[in-house]
Amino acid sequence: MDWLLQTLLEPSMIQAVAVISIVSAIGLSLGRIRFFGISLGITFVFFAGIMAGHLGIVVNKEMLSFAQNFGLILFVYTLGLQVGPGFFSSFRKGGLELNMMALAVIGLGLLLTLFLHRLCGISLPNMLGLLSGAVTNTPVLGAAQQTLLEIAPDQTKEATDMALACAVAYPLGVVGVILAIVLIRQFFVIEANEIKSQENKKPAKTNVAEFKVCNPSIYNKSIREVMKLAGKHFVISRIWRKGKVTIPTSETLLQPDDHLLVISSKAEEEAIKLLFGEQENVDWNSEDIDWNAIDSQLISRRIVVTKEKINGVKLGALKLRNLYGINITRVNRAGIDLIASRDLRLQIGDRLTIVGEATAVNNVGKILGDEVKRLTHPNLLAVFIGISLGVLLGAIPISLPGISMPVKLGIAGGPIIVGILMGAYGPRLHLTTYTTQSANLMLRQLGIVIYLAGLGIDSGAHFFETVFRAEGLLWIGLGFILTLVPVMIVGFVASKFLHIDYAHNIGMICGSMANPMALNYANTTVEGDEPSVSYATVYPLSMFIRVITAQLLLILFY
Repeated sequence: MDWLLQTLLEPSMIQAVAVISIVSAIGLSLGRIRFFGISLGITFVFFAGIMAGHLGIVVNKEMLSFAQNFGLILFVYTLGLQVGPGFFSSFRKGGLELNMMALAVIGLGLLLTLFLHRLCGISLPNMLGLLSGAVTNTPVLGAAQQTLLEIAPDQTKEATDMALACAVAYPLGVVGVILAIVLIRQFFVIEANEIKSQENKKPAKTNVAEFKVCNPSIYNKSIREVMKLAGKHFVISRIWRKGKVTIPTSETLLQPDDHLLVISSKAEEEAIKLLFGEQENVDWNSEDIDWNAIDSQLISRRIVVTKEKINGVKLGALKLRNLYGINITRVNRAGIDLIASRDLRLQIGDRLTIVGEATAVNNVGKILGDEVKRLTHPNLLAVFIGISLGVLLGAIPISLPGISMPVKLGIAGGPIIVGILMGAYGPRLHLTTYTTQSANLMLRQLGIVIYLAGLGIDSGAHFFETVFRAEGLLWIGLGFILTLVPVMIVGFVASKFLHIDYAHNIGMICGSMANPMALNYANTTVEGDEPSVSYATVYPLSMFIRVITAQLLLILFY
């Protein structure tokens, strides 16, 4: 057994790989355990690493540093790649309001961090460590540590203490957001019966409505002309005219008293009513209009975009509706339904819901690809190009007025920016950035697990002596304040003054705190998926801003 002890205890390449893997396996196993229905998930890897460090296991510093840094780079880049397609669209309309609230949570947290730093005399790096734990955001910790070591390369102990502070604040960071959700539901929202009525509403990402053409200004105009005139995104899926239901093309001329079945967002409904002149209630069983009468001749099928030459092409440029007489009712991208507008650029992996005759739908499938097996092949070229560009961007010194030393985005900021840009604009350059959700999740999880394991091992030697002293207890209290105060203030303002409903409010809070464990709890308090939609709306910007502002805070005030 001497060989085994020697392999595990004496620093070497093999020992580093073995220890990190064992710590990761133990942490992931413990992460499945639930306490009162709550689990720390992969974060338990961090605490498993701390225990290994506490037990005296030492890993080669250079190997550990490489593992941590590469794990962090892999995580933030693939995260940016995942959120990129919806990043900029999340600022539209209701998304803008939610993102502003999320930024308020972040801003209050930063101000409170500076205030407690001055009030309690705790060093700024330690306060940022507490903040990263309080908001359950370990990439923030990684970015802050990198910046600290660039500003003061000799402050390795302070960088280690940042990780200890993060570990101290993390457990109550999870619990604190859940407590905030409970308190908002109890005191700050509306009466319980109103909450229940909100919960019973079905989520409506897209809306189906019937309109009657009564506006003389659009008589005898084609659907293409009318849509250009309206400037709104909607789809006319069917027309009832003289007792017959048909599927229109973009060249179909609208006639007086036509009845239209329109798919749009709920927010556009009033504008569309003004355009057509009159809105009616959709009655699927009406004897006057049987919207389903044509269904016996049609099929509805989901077709997946898999051809690279379609990547980045505008939907309208394909002219599928006119050429094949089909209707594209919606486009699903990364689990989110989008309106199939002419200007929507298709991306590899988009799933189009198409209605039409079987032959026509099959022909459209050949044009778009619809070869799901092709999506199982990883597009590693985009991953490695993106990571290369990301670390290079992170290394660029940026001079800002009033700051003596140049700012660098670092290995956390650079890759996440490039990932977002690649995800959002890669298709326009006909660069295939698509990865399946499972592949992207695996890369992200692999990266963050390796990072957390290395971080825990590096920080564990002095963890317990830090926690079980007066300073450690103070850290726990301050971390809980950093968790609870910003979300309670913003949650109250959002409910009472901005009238954001409970479901979207708590989803926004969870997203601004990057807290999926709290989101799981939030989803149990409502029947719809509004919290998840709200979470996805604010999460990309919140992650990006937290990573960048943590670095700026150190550069400006350290």
